[in-house]
Amino acid sequence: MQHLLYLSASFLIALCISLYSVPVVIRVAKALRLMDNPNERSSADNPIPTLGGIAIFLSFVFASTLGLSRHELPELIYIVVAIILMFFVGLKDDILTLPAKKKLMAQLLAAAIIVFLAKIRFTNLHGFLGVGEIGMLSSIVLTFFVIIVIINAFNLMDGIDGLAAGLSMMAATVFGIWFFITGHIEFAILCVSLVGAIAGFFYYNVYGKENKIFMGDTGSLVLGTVMSIIVIHFNELNIDQTTPYAIASTPAVSFGILIYPLADTIRVMTIRIFQFKSPFNADKNHLHHRLLALGFSHKKATYTIIATNMLFLIPVFALHHIGVVKLMVFMLIFGGFLFMIPAIIIHKKKLIDRNDPNQQLLIPGSEYRILKSNRNEFKASKLWLGFKTMSLQAILQKLNLW
Repeated sequence: MQHLLYLSASFLIALCISLYSVPVVIRVAKALRLMDNPNERSSADNPIPTLGGIAIFLSFVFASTLGLSRHELPELIYIVVAIILMFFVGLKDDILTLPAKKKLMAQLLAAAIIVFLAKIRFTNLHGFLGVGEIGMLSSIVLTFFVIIVIINAFNLMDGIDGLAAGLSMMAATVFGIWFFITGHIEFAILCVSLVGAIAGFFYYNVYGKENKIFMGDTGSLVLGTVMSIIVIHFNELNIDQTTPYAIASTPAVSFGILIYPLADTIRVMTIRIFQFKSPFNADKNHLHHRLLALGFSHKKATYTIIATNMLFLIPVFALHHIGVVKLMVFMLIFGGFLFMIPAIIIHKKKLIDRNDPNQQLLIPGSEYRILKSNRNEFKASKLWLGFKTMSLQAILQKLNLW
């Protein structure tokens, strides 16, 4: 009961601070003209204030620090330092725009703080490819990679109203429930504080009219950082399979909980690389953009993706005993099919907007023409000279349908 009171208090404190601070941030953003103006990639028709991540950051740090005041979590100070670093990087990017390389360097620095100072890292692969405990170097490299991938996944996911916030609340709730029932209250407090902080922002982001706001990189980078820390702890606490409620195939289960942000990020980056573009170049080739092309509203697209991700968790947790490799194969096949459905419908119903370069990717052969027009700009294009035109078209067409 005492633990429930701490969790409830942390959630309510974060929620109240978020609900109170968002309108304040909106007034300041409007006064300073820190607005997201509509462009070819924008999901809004009118200028909308950014910097909603300020409210998420303040409410999460305040509520989690207060909630953990009577719980031992020595690495908390370094977690907060890493979050503060990403907060200011996101803030500067929202106001002045940072090059992708500088953002990546900041993410690497935050990862270094988490790995070397907080000593939060992966130490075991849970039997993946027959590997259990891993060495220090492998541990560091793997942890850096996962942190960078998750941060960028949440950053790229923030494309339509409520999507990044809604999926973050869903994932944090799932992790938080497991931490609570297994007695790891300190990490459960982190999760519920994050849910409360996001919930206040979600209300204004999705249902706000006069007080509508976007989280910006200020929010998405913070969410990705916190979520990466939660994922690492979830994996590490499941190494001992003799404890009650231990989850087998933990790496695969973690991937399943974050299936949409991780899979969609891998998908769009793979497509960009195949087109010899920077994987960090922004476009409108995400799954949520395809749902919008089908006529979905922002709310409908957001709730459809969240509901699908939640339903996906049922087989993931039900099959967690079959092994990491088998579960990953299942998720790749089943998840890959789900990702293809919107593109198949767009293609079959001939809803492709031929003036939209991203939707042109669904036209057979267009990928090869795009590749051919860009190949002189990249030395790497020589790798494709040995491919036959038709086989390359087929490969890229299937890739873009995925």
